[in-house]
Amino acid sequence: MSHYDLIVIGSGPAGRRAAVQAAKLKKTVLCVDRGRRVGGVCVHTGTIPSKTLRETVLNLTGWRERGFYGRGYRVKDRITADDLMQRLTKTLDHEVELLEHQFTRNKVEIARGAAKFTDANSIEIDCGEGEILKASADKFILAIGTRPYRPDDIPFDDAILDADEILELTRLPRSLTVIGGGVIGIEYATIFSALDVKVTVLEAADGLLKFVDRELIDEFMHDLRDRGVTIRLNAVTTSVSRQGEDACLVELEDGRQVWSEMVLYAAGRQGAVEGLNLEAAGLTSDKRGRLKVNEKVFQTDVPHIYACGDIIGFPSLASTAMEQGRIAARAAFNVQTEAPPEYFPYGIYAVPEISTVGETEEEVRARKEPYECGVARFRETARGHIMGVNSGFMKLIFSLKSRKLLGAHIVGEGATELIHIGQAVITLGGTLEYFVENTFNYPTLAEAYKIAALDAWNRMPRV
Repeated sequence: MSHYDLIVIGSGPAGRRAAVQAAKLKKTVLCVDRGRRVGGVCVHTGTIPSKTLRETVLNLTGWRERGFYGRGYRVKDRITADDLMQRLTKTLDHEVELLEHQFTRNKVEIARGAAKFTDANSIEIDCGEGEILKASADKFILAIGTRPYRPDDIPFDDAILDADEILELTRLPRSLTVIGGGVIGIEYATIFSALDVKVTVLEAADGLLKFVDRELIDEFMHDLRDRGVTIRLNAVTTSVSRQGEDACLVELEDGRQVWSEMVLYAAGRQGAVEGLNLEAAGLTSDKRGRLKVNEKVFQTDVPHIYACGDIIGFPSLASTAMEQGRIAARAAFNVQTEAPPEYFPYGIYAVPEISTVGETEEEVRARKEPYECGVARFRETARGHIMGVNSGFMKLIFSLKSRKLLGAHIVGEGATELIHIGQAVITLGGTLEYFVENTFNYPTLAEAYKIAALDAWNRMPRV
């Protein structure tokens, strides 16, 4: 049995960052992953594939140029599933190569197989074909990620798919029903809509993406409906069935029926804890397979075992998972680490993108903070005209007392890049005057910050 200072189970964003951080602290590290290749859900079925698919679709369809050339404009007239998969394969190969090099450079050992606890300090790794490895460690970090939630009453097949299977399409549907209006469902719904697939989104709640500022979501939903996406809220699904070769039927609680060629079920995920034998380590998961941790250092109820990434639930972002992994590794070996800032950016890679940092208007209003908002539309910028964008919206929220920026919220092309200006200003305690008094490159979409700040300034008391 080999012994290590740290064993990391899972090689996604949290696992790889934890493993490399521990290695840089001169610790012996083993990273175990059940996949054929390292990278975890992020690289193989989650973040990287979906964003690569999005970029490929926008390029092949000419989506970004339709503001100039009309909705009928296409770069490639007939786009096939194979067109999408070719770029996806190249991107994933590149990401895996980079990750393997990073592990090698930092002397992190890799074991490919399914890990199972035999006691709180030991695991067995089933490598297949009867090969079993045994290893032990002083510390463990669980970064095992999640998989799509698959209810038993949904008859999954080659037309009724989960969020992993949608990446293995051999043909593109003419119509698609997406069950679930969360981040994953909305990203895929808008990507397929950009391919001119007729899309219907069914969300059981009374709104989409409830953690995002409502005015931003109103703008986003208007954009989707304007291009033909059907959005049905308070739509509780009672049954999903296959009706012949090219038809699927989704029946709703209120009696409505939704027909389409394919169905994507994207209503939640669950922790990939099956087979891990958590009980042997003294751990238990909740009904969705998630683990409870100390939110500051991500320590479980078993002191030498830490958990981070999607397996601990909210916010389930690759960016935050990386930081959680780094903090957990440092905490495991008693290395002092500053707590991360209170606010971090969200990026939703829909078409158009949504990105947000800080407080929403609803949150500011709830704590009775006097505030003012400023808004800007991308079409108000010279860069927006050059790009041909017809939509795009930025909203900034400022405190009337301190004039500090409280929240920045963007929907539109490039939102996930632009948000970092707002993030920096919020983290450093910047005020409205930063945007009003500073110069932004011209022409850029970043000018929207100055436009939105001036919009708020016009309605704020002078100081």
